[in-house]
Amino acid sequence: MPTIVTFVFLLLSIAVIVTITLVQVNQKEVLSPGLMYGIVLDAGSTRTTVYVYQWPAEKENDTGVVNQTFKCNVKGRGISSYGSNPQELAKPIDDCMDKVKEKIPFHLYRSTPVYLGATAGMRLLRLQNETRANEVLESVQNYFTSQPFEFRGAQIITGQEEGVYGWITANYLMGNFLEKNIWTAWVHPHGAETTGALDLGGASTQISFIPEETTKNSNYTRQVELYGYKYSVYTHSFQCYGKDEAEKKLLASMLQSSNEKSRIKNPCYPRNYETVLTMEYLYGSFCTEFIRPENYNPSQTVNVIGTGDPALCRESVSVLFNFTACQGREDCSFNGIFQPKVKGKFVAFSGFYYTVNALNLTGQFSLADFNSSMWSFCAQNWDQLPFILPKFDETYARSYCFSANYIYYLLVHGYKFNAETWPQIHFQKEVGNSSIAWSLGYMLSLTNMIPPESDQVWFPMNPSLFAGLLLFFTAMALLCLIFLVYSCVVTRMRKNSCHVEHVFAAE
Repeated sequence: MPTIVTFVFLLLSIAVIVTITLVQVNQKEVLSPGLMYGIVLDAGSTRTTVYVYQWPAEKENDTGVVNQTFKCNVKGRGISSYGSNPQELAKPIDDCMDKVKEKIPFHLYRSTPVYLGATAGMRLLRLQNETRANEVLESVQNYFTSQPFEFRGAQIITGQEEGVYGWITANYLMGNFLEKNIWTAWVHPHGAETTGALDLGGASTQISFIPEETTKNSNYTRQVELYGYKYSVYTHSFQCYGKDEAEKKLLASMLQSSNEKSRIKNPCYPRNYETVLTMEYLYGSFCTEFIRPENYNPSQTVNVIGTGDPALCRESVSVLFNFTACQGREDCSFNGIFQPKVKGKFVAFSGFYYTVNALNLTGQFSLADFNSSMWSFCAQNWDQLPFILPKFDETYARSYCFSANYIYYLLVHGYKFNAETWPQIHFQKEVGNSSIAWSLGYMLSLTNMIPPESDQVWFPMNPSLFAGLLLFFTAMALLCLIFLVYSCVVTRMRKNSCHVEHVFAAE
């Protein structure tokens, strides 16, 4: 009877071992590691914008397929304006970061990287006062050490980096790097042409594109590798040629040539518009301090009166560019800067988009349409603008005529777009729900350095429980097997003993 019971237990143990092994192996699931998140703060000259990006953790050819999921504009001006009181910049950023925390799963806070990239405003502050620039960055660093995210640092990016990242963003959003095939797999688009990028900020402007021929001037070329492909991008950033700094330079030069040292007649401001500006506003910037008058008094005021003269405004804007430095050279934009001939399609974003939008233009249009809309807008009285503009703000409204003329000179006489190539420029703010800004390109480049997570394997039984059961029933099976072998040997020995006794008894 014990032998039969033991044999039954052996069979049951073997059956359990085989069953749990088959279930554990055949019923397992390979799970995607899910989503990863990243936060980028675009610290521009006029404001800071917080972006939240996400991408599948397994990545694609070492680069994340990144999507923008949230955007928050930080209240107030850019971080460079906090040079004299850096401790006060934490509060406005904190308001946006509270909203960011609602967009990212709590358990991923510690693995979510945060980057702050500062652009031309901080580049100018560093040139003007490096100590103050460092104090601003240190204040940012101190703030983020108290946040639950993984802070990767605050840095002032170069103008070239800003241009290239903007180019990456534009081409990524337009599907020039990746597309899904009929099997929903990500592939490189066959024969896809890249798009040039035109970015206009408050303190600098950038042009980036792949020229017809590879340029030999490496100072203006950046090598980019994304999704397994390499690109050689021409890019240049013009410091002090953002629309705000360019306008200050124009006003400062007007004051210099004015007979009245406290009054300016500005043909680029609307008729019947008047405002009072301080000398610090005009000459306090790094971009205008070289023409600062000897008797400079920061608190002294200047009356500015708008005359709304489109022709005179265009003529005034031309003095901001040095075209003689490029005389006789085709591969030159202005100020003696090398530039290959523009090629293919371009997307113009940031200040370019907001300016043409104020002129009631968007997307693609002819140079003649741009000039016509600009002329009409610049001829308006100040009191008419609230009814014309989709969103009225005094600081922006007074400057749109200047910005439009400035864009004309920059694109036509600077970058050499003409009536034929102008329609190739697409003035655009975003693609889908993603803003066209350098920050997305920055995030894409950084995902090259973030290691992908491996697939997670889900088993129907906890691995430790499975190992415990496997060990238990294996041990039971071995014990049963040992007992059966022992029983078999003892039984055989008894039979042999009985046989011997029977033989002796017969004799």
